[in-house]
Amino acid sequence: MRIFLTGATGFIGAAIIPELINAGHHVIGMTRSDAGAQALIDAGAEVHRGTLEDPESLRSGAAKADAVIHTAFDHDFSRFVENCEKDKRAIAALGSVLAGSDRPLIITSGTGMGSGEHGQPATEDVFNISHPNPRIASEMAGNALLEAGVNVSVVRLPQVHNPFKQGLISPLVAIAREKGVCAFVGEGRNRWPAGHLSDVARLYRLAVEKRQQGARYHAVGEEGVSSREIAEALGRGLNLPVVSIGPDEAASHFGWMAMFVGLDMPASSVQTQARLNWHPTGPTLIADLNEARYV
Repeated sequence: MRIFLTGATGFIGAAIIPELINAGHHVIGMTRSDAGAQALIDAGAEVHRGTLEDPESLRSGAAKADAVIHTAFDHDFSRFVENCEKDKRAIAALGSVLAGSDRPLIITSGTGMGSGEHGQPATEDVFNISHPNPRIASEMAGNALLEAGVNVSVVRLPQVHNPFKQGLISPLVAIAREKGVCAFVGEGRNRWPAGHLSDVARLYRLAVEKRQQGARYHAVGEEGVSSREIAEALGRGLNLPVVSIGPDEAASHFGWMAMFVGLDMPASSVQTQARLNWHPTGPTLIADLNEARYV
């Protein structure tokens, strides 16, 4: 298939390219820069110039493809709500070109959207429309396209990691350096799900090849790693003390990250593994944190 990939030069997108090419697909990667274009050429992908802010560039990229994988997202969390709305518009633009065909569109969301009862792992068959996370806008946009007959499916991401980057944990490194401690909230029992980058890239490929309209997949290798374990791993790597802080201190200590640090958000991938014969094999989150280079 000719597959249009947004976010093609990003952390996850760059890993998806070789996964697709090695499986015999042709990748059309979107980028806004000359450096990004060269990176795509070096990776063996076709270059498509475009941005999330330019819906016409999204539509024209999707128009020349047999399938679309949408991983691009603006990760400026100081404008998180605005960026989630921007993603909603981008999904609508991509889907407008695919209406009336069976060409698949794979969009990206977070595992929290599958959260049900408190403390229970999020599952693929749940879509919590009352979830407070603004990223819900992405799946709402996908649902609107489903109602219009577009072949949309969703890959929900946990903390995606390798030894160089670890999702929301990477900003915690900068905070720890600034504060001089690696902190967790309360007893540190709250959990974050995790998935290794190589496993996540393979899941996107399997999802686009499956072409299952309305499916939701969880790119989860570990259902939940406690915030205390994460802080302790960072403490070892940074050679900093590990401390507990109260919930009332979280905002002043973590800044914008305070909205996430105390959340308990385990997630399951049992259904995903069964539906796609996808079985995570990559290193664990703590193993990658132990291998990380913090200098």
